[in-house]
Amino acid sequence: MAAEKNEADIDDAFANREELEAFYVLAGSDSEKCSYSRGYVKRQAVFACNTCTPNTAEPAGVCLACANKCHDGHDVFELYTKRNFRCDCGNGKFGEFKCQLMPAKDEQNIRNIYNHNFSGCYCTCERPYPDTETPNNNDDEMIQCVVCEDWFHSRHLGCTVGEPEEVLEMVCEACMNKASFLWTYAAHFAVPPVISVSPSEEDEEEEVEVEEGAEKEEDSGPSQSTDEEPSTSAEHTKLEEGANRRSPCKRTHEEMTGSMAKATSKTVACRLNELQVQGLERLRQGAVFWPYSWRAKLCTCISCKKAYVAAEVQFLMDESDTILAYENKGLDEPFGQHPLMALTNSLDRRQQLEVIYGVNELTTTISAFLDQCAAEEKEVTVEAVYQLFEELKARKRRRTNAEYQ
Repeated sequence: MAAEKNEADIDDAFANREELEAFYVLAGSDSEKCSYSRGYVKRQAVFACNTCTPNTAEPAGVCLACANKCHDGHDVFELYTKRNFRCDCGNGKFGEFKCQLMPAKDEQNIRNIYNHNFSGCYCTCERPYPDTETPNNNDDEMIQCVVCEDWFHSRHLGCTVGEPEEVLEMVCEACMNKASFLWTYAAHFAVPPVISVSPSEEDEEEEVEVEEGAEKEEDSGPSQSTDEEPSTSAEHTKLEEGANRRSPCKRTHEEMTGSMAKATSKTVACRLNELQVQGLERLRQGAVFWPYSWRAKLCTCISCKKAYVAAEVQFLMDESDTILAYENKGLDEPFGQHPLMALTNSLDRRQQLEVIYGVNELTTTISAFLDQCAAEEKEVTVEAVYQLFEELKARKRRRTNAEYQ
């Protein structure tokens, strides 16, 4: 009950799920201890430092604690969360620079996966964020693919994006093709597509939308065998059938968190084969948006498990890999109950992060200061507290100056 009340209070403090992202991404990670000792963490907040590893250097990522402690005043930017990542701070990629929290580290983390995000580029357009040269890009919502974990402008996804609260996870078109068996599941369980067929962004878009509730017409006779592509009407009929089979999107939080545990499946040799036999198809174009609990519907027979490993998407079988699971973890952290977070609902994402960094740094610094005074049996004087806050102000000035250089 207390956890539900805590979550309700946080939801009231933020206008929508997007504003909660900056809050949860830090609340779910350790802000004081380097995550390196924990190995390849299932999911954690990851940052990159332009000061230590610029674009010309090998890509590297650091954990939340190292971003705060080791790279204070550096040009650090957020990469949101990464799965199975181990902190690189102070390893061979950083030259003579050593981690202050855990100096002894391997030269490299061979299992870490890096993409162009670590160089400050995103999407298929390879643009930075925020994009100072193309200001309109910053007005376009960016969405992360749950497979490659790259971020995409919504207009570059090859489909029309629905309301953010309607879906939990997105898989980009390239990753769908990489794990092509996902198209079969998409025909049955994903959100029906609204595909843009306009030749360019400048032209007025024409859209083909699948209406929910449409019924498939009965076949008037046996279909003719042909090697040609199916007709537009045939494709439309199949897409309509997919709409009837899909899971509902809009749900309450209770339904959302409970659906995974309640999801059940028939005992079959291979659920994927069973779906393929039904013959339902989906136009293989554009990114795919999935409703809650879709991972619970994936087959986990031996053959399918091998296919996940071959396509390097075995994490899809793990429902604790989801952003939802990571965010729920953040709700259990003491930091997640901080009342100052209510002040960030009117701020943009960059300002939200600055507030969170500030609160986190203030809490950590004061705690360390009091512990030191207790260990040295020193009296906490007004002068000492004043000096402490002056040091905090100086750190903020260095960080601000680095951002604008």
